[in-house]
Amino acid sequence: MPTVTKIREILLRRPEVTTVISQHGRPDDGSDSGGFNDAELFVFLKPFDQWPPGMTKEKLVEELQTEFSREFISITFDFSQYIQTNVEEGMSGVKGANSVKVIGPDLAILEQIAVHVRHEMEQVKGVEDLGIFRVLGQPNLNVKVNRAKAARYGLNAGDVNTVVQTALGGATATTVLEADRQFNLTVRLAPEYRSSIDAVRNIKVGYQTGNGSNAYIPLSELADISLDTGASYIYHERNQRYIPVKFSVRGRDLGSAVADAQKRIVQNVKLPSGYRIEWAGEFEELQLAAKRLEVIIPISLVLIVAILYGLFNSMLDSLLVLAGIPFAIAGGVLSLYVTGLDFSISAAIGFVSLFGVSVMNNILLITYYNEVRRTRTHLDREEAMFHAAQQRMRPMLMTALSPCLALLPAALSTGIGSQVQRPLATVIVGGMLIGPVMLLVVVPALRMLFVKKENASIEQ
Repeated sequence: MPTVTKIREILLRRPEVTTVISQHGRPDDGSDSGGFNDAELFVFLKPFDQWPPGMTKEKLVEELQTEFSREFISITFDFSQYIQTNVEEGMSGVKGANSVKVIGPDLAILEQIAVHVRHEMEQVKGVEDLGIFRVLGQPNLNVKVNRAKAARYGLNAGDVNTVVQTALGGATATTVLEADRQFNLTVRLAPEYRSSIDAVRNIKVGYQTGNGSNAYIPLSELADISLDTGASYIYHERNQRYIPVKFSVRGRDLGSAVADAQKRIVQNVKLPSGYRIEWAGEFEELQLAAKRLEVIIPISLVLIVAILYGLFNSMLDSLLVLAGIPFAIAGGVLSLYVTGLDFSISAAIGFVSLFGVSVMNNILLITYYNEVRRTRTHLDREEAMFHAAQQRMRPMLMTALSPCLALLPAALSTGIGSQVQRPLATVIVGGMLIGPVMLLVVVPALRMLFVKKENASIEQ
């Protein structure tokens, strides 16, 4: 394929690339969601430290996308990792990280809606690699037998269809034997007698005359023959037709980009009755993960409170242990803002990790404070809290600094694969730096504030 060859040449000119392998079409086992018009190119890259200074994977993809768009008209490109591509295809159903599925019965209307959807999504910042998987465009030769005309010659629809099938598609005339193997010998009309619609109209159909002899009549006298455009590929999901519009999101968080796209589509794309739009791929998985977290996080907090109450036998101390969580979260949010990273599932896992470390540090502080109150009765409450915070400051800071130093390289990394680990590491580093410091300042003050209120209520 000249196009694939040219793409290979462009890729091989890049100093970051070592080898390019191309694969055309789809596998015979039907395990690939793509069609025969697909070409996949596997690009092997040099180690990241051998790349030109300042070059990143994101910048490389952006430059290649710009060059491909300029060189190849009406061809869409996707950039992904090898295994990631298979996962994305399993989630979105097409070759793309995400897809908008326009669902409805009529293929022509589906294509019209898909064009409008793509136009609206082109206006959204961060949406890249847009492409419609067309379902129309297959030329169809329609031969509709006129039963009344065929009956005049003693023919039925089956007789005419047999002639058409033999003339155009071929029919098995005999079997050829070659040693222990056998092959069907298929015959059909020569190309010049079936290469155009006029030639098809002139195909001779035989019939018997009244005196028992054979005669021939053109196919056009027995059938209405037309050439139109039909479906080349039909996507089905849950017994419903749909047309996918693939897209990726780069340079922006997936949630806000899709939210803007959904808003524009709702405002500007009018769906006829019986048609609807669904979002699949990474965004669908993000929504499902967010829904799971909406359930898991409250349950986790309830279980933590129950365990803490069993430890302290005091709801006040249990809630004070949880008081450090907002500060740890604030540290994680601030770190994402400073580094310019978007919130993702990886970052969400980092926040969940912060919950556990924050609770653990607060347990150290409150437990030691209660122990000091029991063992050193000569100290008042303020002195006991000051002593507890002073003695537990070192282990708390060491507990926080250990993960900070361990994950700092991951938080600062920009190499290939850092997109997954960097949000998690950044959240933990920021939360562990700010959370314990705020905990040592705020929690003791809150504890003393509630003690004063308790004393005031007792005196009254």
